[in-house]
Amino acid sequence: MDCFMSLFDLIGNQGVIINSEENLTVDAAIDVTCSTLLASNKIEASYVEAIKQKHKDIGAYYVLAPKIAMPHARPEDGVNKASLQVTVFKHGVDLESEDNGDVYLSITLAAMDSDSHIQTIMALSELFQNDDDIDAIIAAETARAIIEILKRY
Repeated sequence: MDCFMSLFDLIGNQGVIINSEENLTVDAAIDVTCSTLLASNKIEASYVEAIKQKHKDIGAYYVLAPKIAMPHARPEDGVNKASLQVTVFKHGVDLESEDNGDVYLSITLAAMDSDSHIQTIMALSELFQNDDDIDAIIAAETARAIIEILKRY
């Protein structure tokens, strides 16, 4: 990812989903967290399948902290364009993380290579450390409200 790209540049106006479904399976939740990236051809279906397979193989590797997940796979698994998708699960989703409980905020990472997304990871890390912004994103009722928060990073 270009180190000058903000989180908003990588998400865009269409990259935010607010999901109010209940009792999603892991596979269904992963489908939701990749849906805008797949629909806009930023990733291939193989990328989604790689995340699901890695989950089956090693568990919820992408659940980073209570409430927060960052699903991702390898660039060669089907990334067409560096991008992010933000998904808020209003009812939480059980992604089988033993340590972190239900996920309410998922940011799917699609990186073009293993090195160029360092700036993005740094910006996400800054966001993930700000509990007030995380809570505001989870509580937001519109994608626009979420985007306004993310524009700070």
